[in-house]
Amino acid sequence: MGHLHYGSPPSSYELPDRTLAHVEYVVVAKLRRNESFALTIDQPDGSRERIWLSSAATLRFQFGQVVTDINRAWLEELIDSANSANGMRISPEPAA
Repeated sequence: MGHLHYGSPPSSYELPDRTLAHVEYVVVAKLRRNESFALTIDQPDGSRERIWLSSAATLRFQFGQVVTDINRAWLEELIDSANSANGMRISPEPAA
């Protein structure tokens, strides 16, 4: 399992390494273009949290293991959701 650390002091969100790797690609691409957006993270207890990501945010991606194979279809889904008015919502990985 990996963690997305957000803010200072950080709030930590646990995500599977594979999911976190895909989220990282989208977040870095958006912030590189100075595009702010909301990210919704579903919690294991059924609740959810929404955080605002901008170039001013303190972020750290912590991985438990290396992920090298990236699913392009999943990246496209995540990018489309990040570009929507509601912001990025982490969807299940589609078949490649």
